[in-house]
Amino acid sequence: MEVSLRYHAPKLSLGPWPALEWSQWKDTAETLHMWMQIVGKTRLELTSTQNHWWNVPLYVTSRGLWTSPMPIDAGHLLEIEFDFLAHELLFRVSTGITRTIKLEPRTVAAFYAEYQQLLNDLHVDVAIDPLPVEISGPIPFDQDTVHRSYDADAAQRFWHVLRLADTLFKRASTNFYGKISPVHFFWGSFDLAVTRFNGRRAPARDGADAIQSEAYSHEVISSGFWPGNGGYGRAAFYTYAAPVPTGLSNTILKTAGRFDPGLGEFLLDYEEVLNSQDPAHTVLSFLQETYSAAANAAGWDRSSLDRDDEVARAIALG
Repeated sequence: MEVSLRYHAPKLSLGPWPALEWSQWKDTAETLHMWMQIVGKTRLELTSTQNHWWNVPLYVTSRGLWTSPMPIDAGHLLEIEFDFLAHELLFRVSTGITRTIKLEPRTVAAFYAEYQQLLNDLHVDVAIDPLPVEISGPIPFDQDTVHRSYDADAAQRFWHVLRLADTLFKRASTNFYGKISPVHFFWGSFDLAVTRFNGRRAPARDGADAIQSEAYSHEVISSGFWPGNGGYGRAAFYTYAAPVPTGLSNTILKTAGRFDPGLGEFLLDYEEVLNSQDPAHTVLSFLQETYSAAANAAGWDRSSLDRDDEVARAIALG
């Protein structure tokens, strides 16, 4: 039977864009960050290493953030999902067993104890490093009584923004032939990202740790969204190139956003997106313009990496 395929991009109908003021939900975000690191470190231990640490992130789902299936004993699989509609952490095993932990105000230490007990009840044998990564002043999970907040409404709004960003990152990435990452949520840095590669190895980074050395082993242009953590203090979309090409800082964007010389990357504040007439178009324009600026400055072979065919044209009409 002959199958008919059609290249297209569905019309974007994303719904409302929620407010996400960092100062309003900072405490919840910092607690949730630690809970996600606990789950993420489980994924790190249970899965085989992939290039650029692609075995460790979480993925946006129709209800929250998910590990994808992870192998455990006896050939079974375990998956864990943050469900921001029911506000629970859901464990599903390929045996049919499901268990939950309620997402509610509690200390990281209490969450970690219940999490460890549940894994033990499921006969999941995994030992994780209890010290958080990629933050200043880390407190071991089993000793952390500082982070204890959970605003359910804020957590749900955060997931809604990730859902919107995930859709737009996938749309913006379609016209690229080169190697490209999935859209994934890095629980260490607490951001959603998608990364393009041109195939060339990058020079070693001075002072790079094991995480950075693997993540930036090759030349990349990465775009993403983070909610305001790390000292920036407000939610923003971003694009950066690694290594940073000469002259990139001189770029003046024509659509939205700007180059931040302190951070060495392009930024589009979420508030600017909210205040625009067409938030989706604003984000997509930012993603395309910043990719183009970085790829041109870095001398990427765009004639080989970018699509300019019926697929690209169909998507452009979507």
